[in-house]
Amino acid sequence: MNDLTAIPSTMRAAVYRGKNDVRIETIPVPVIGPGEVLVKIHTCGICGTDLKKIHTGSHDAPRVFGHEMSGTVAQVGAGVTNFRVGDRVMAYHHIPCGDCYYCRKHTFAQCEVYKKVGCTAGFAPSGGGFAEYIRVMDWIVRRGLIKIPDHIPFEQAAFIEPVNTCYKAIQLLGLQTDETVLVIGQGSIGILLAALAHRTGATVLTSDLYPERHAIAAGFGLHHPLDARGDVVAAAKNATEGRGADVALVAVGGNALIQVAMNSIRPGGRVMLFASTQHGETPFDPAAVCMDEKTLMGSYSASVAIQDDVTRMVLDGYRNGFDLTRLISHRFSLEDAVAAIELASNPQPDSLKIIIQPGS
Repeated sequence: MNDLTAIPSTMRAAVYRGKNDVRIETIPVPVIGPGEVLVKIHTCGICGTDLKKIHTGSHDAPRVFGHEMSGTVAQVGAGVTNFRVGDRVMAYHHIPCGDCYYCRKHTFAQCEVYKKVGCTAGFAPSGGGFAEYIRVMDWIVRRGLIKIPDHIPFEQAAFIEPVNTCYKAIQLLGLQTDETVLVIGQGSIGILLAALAHRTGATVLTSDLYPERHAIAAGFGLHHPLDARGDVVAAAKNATEGRGADVALVAVGGNALIQVAMNSIRPGGRVMLFASTQHGETPFDPAAVCMDEKTLMGSYSASVAIQDDVTRMVLDGYRNGFDLTRLISHRFSLEDAVAAIELASNPQPDSLKIIIQPGS
């Protein structure tokens, strides 16, 4: 085992103790084994899936969540040859096996190995980025630990995983330059989806309640804002000679917006659900799918098939018009992580991506 600096025996972490219960605690630093790496976390974004787990109590406790993370290699296990102490890295928390039926079909998120979480700050593996250190397991080290150049901020690198999830959805849509895309919701994920759609050459309409978010979106070339307090369906049709958008992307979890999206697209159009991660009955008009030939699609989590492309996009983009640190509205220390989670759970007009920085 290779470590050049003393690793403490304990660390601070935001520990999930049950539904709506996160506490800042001192816990043991995770111990790594052969083929594994210990990473000292610098930055970790708060994701909507983290919030869902915290507020629904869907997972048993205790756990440490957080998976949009970047940091520095603090220790490497026996047999690790492609990383060394001091390397700046980001870590995916899910990586598929590459061999099963779902992997052969490129439906990686349904792979049983992919469903395992390969990063932990202790307790049941759950990402662990809301802590000072994480243990990165061997299959993640082999295929999901990405080196970050010195000139790229940790904050930019922490966006690699969420950008992957968004780019996967955009690729599934196969957008064409003569198409119009409506993106419902302009939080940080909605802006990412819209910006990536814009890069295909499609015309992108963005819908949100807050002008402050439209102002940030404009910095990514998004200049067709719709006021979500108005009639979004009518606005989408007005922008498309009465047809409706070719595509609607639902970037927020409200089920009521699914029908808005279906009503906003033309016959033969597509609706992509990106944030509908809770099971339950969601009514929609089946004749819209059958007779109007509208397609209802979904995209979930990241794809290893686009990992290299996304890495280049995010790293090269920092100095070439894709500076994602502009999406960060609030930065919190680890000691203030509970306040960070509270703000992320109750979005404000001026809040976008909220990050926790254990190592800043």
